[in-house]
Amino acid sequence: MIAIAHCLLNITIGHSTQYESIQVFKKSTIVKMKQLLLIFAGILFFIDGFSQKLGLPDAIEIALKNNLGIQVAKNNAVIAGINNSYGIAGGLPLVTMTGTDNQQITTINQKYSDPTKDATRSGVTSNNLSAGLNASELIFNGKRVVSAKRRLSITEEQSKQIITSKALALVYNVILKYYDVVKQQSYARTLGTSIEVSRQKLEIVKAQQKVGVANNADLFQAQVDLNTQLQALEAQQLNIDQDITDLLTLLTLRPDSTVVIEDTILVDKNILFKNIMDGIANNPDIVAANQQVSINQYLVKEVTAQRYPTLSFGAGYNLNRNQNAAGFSLLNQNYGPYAGLTLFVPIFNGGIYRKQQEIATINTRSADLLKDTLILSYTSNAVKNWQAYTNNLEQLEMSRQNYELSKKLLELVLQRFQLKQATIVDVKNAQQSFELAGFLLTNISFSAKSAEVQLKRLANQLTQ
Repeated sequence: MIAIAHCLLNITIGHSTQYESIQVFKKSTIVKMKQLLLIFAGILFFIDGFSQKLGLPDAIEIALKNNLGIQVAKNNAVIAGINNSYGIAGGLPLVTMTGTDNQQITTINQKYSDPTKDATRSGVTSNNLSAGLNASELIFNGKRVVSAKRRLSITEEQSKQIITSKALALVYNVILKYYDVVKQQSYARTLGTSIEVSRQKLEIVKAQQKVGVANNADLFQAQVDLNTQLQALEAQQLNIDQDITDLLTLLTLRPDSTVVIEDTILVDKNILFKNIMDGIANNPDIVAANQQVSINQYLVKEVTAQRYPTLSFGAGYNLNRNQNAAGFSLLNQNYGPYAGLTLFVPIFNGGIYRKQQEIATINTRSADLLKDTLILSYTSNAVKNWQAYTNNLEQLEMSRQNYELSKKLLELVLQRFQLKQATIVDVKNAQQSFELAGFLLTNISFSAKSAEVQLKRLANQLTQ
């Protein structure tokens, strides 16, 4: 736009130099034209720079990048990855270091068989020092560590599936809301076409009234029809604005941002029912449900392992030093390494381990039931959406034909109205048929697209 403005300025300047005899006030007029052109170019540049065109791939990318729920899920996946270690599972050695140094003041009263050796003293100091370096390693505990490590690995994988599930749901919602905006805009264009017909109808009535072949009733009716449709377009624009606000909220952008969406609803007609049904098993929600069953199974093994003996190996180095200012022993010190085995055998604890095992087994069965329920729900949704998908595809071509026919009918009736071969009521009926056909075509296209997107989401095949 700025380049065009500069060209216009150059043309104006070149033209002005050819006539040096032009009066001063004309030169000032040219200067004002230059200023106006620059202002106009600046306004166009401002509008073009701040009206951001938004396509579906960009919308999906922005939503995935900004969504707070996905960021939280990623943090949970990082935590699950940190927990997935042999240390958390209890399979790594435990090394500790202890130390104690006690200084005390005591009173001593000692009696011997020889009274001459009796001793009674107060304020006697003594020091007790102990230190140790200890290490222990688990040798056997009923494979509890192995089960815990496998459970933690599956939990980490499950957290990744949860991220995929949230991303899939977000993409699904963004696509639906994006095409809902496209649907509302399509219907607004249909209204705009009908409004243009109403304007032509009003002009025709005015022209006919001037030559005395139309009355005020037709004029008033044409004006009322135009005003009503203008109001309908305003209401439709509100729907568009609110849908765009909802879309911006999904993208975690400012709700008052200005975006431009220019798109059409294109339905993928190559979906196969078998591929959808086979893909349900790959849905991240189903995969996560299967993983939850495995997690609970390993929890059963962990609880069961508590009823087995535990054998561990320990080694270390100890130092003990006890020094007294008076008393039977003035200094007692010992130090050195040690090593040994520790065996722990659970015999009876009130049946706690057994009850925990029973509860864990029940939780595993419940997780399996929830998985089966989820599979049944997703399968049922797939069948219903396939029915909607195929039904809407069958209606789509007929709806397009009806829309084209209603548009041609409207043009024909308007021509006949201009020739006084049709009434204003005929034109209004043709307009209503055209608007209804446009509304049905838009709705069927959106319904077919919605069913298509839902099928791909269920089969984990959704890209955009």
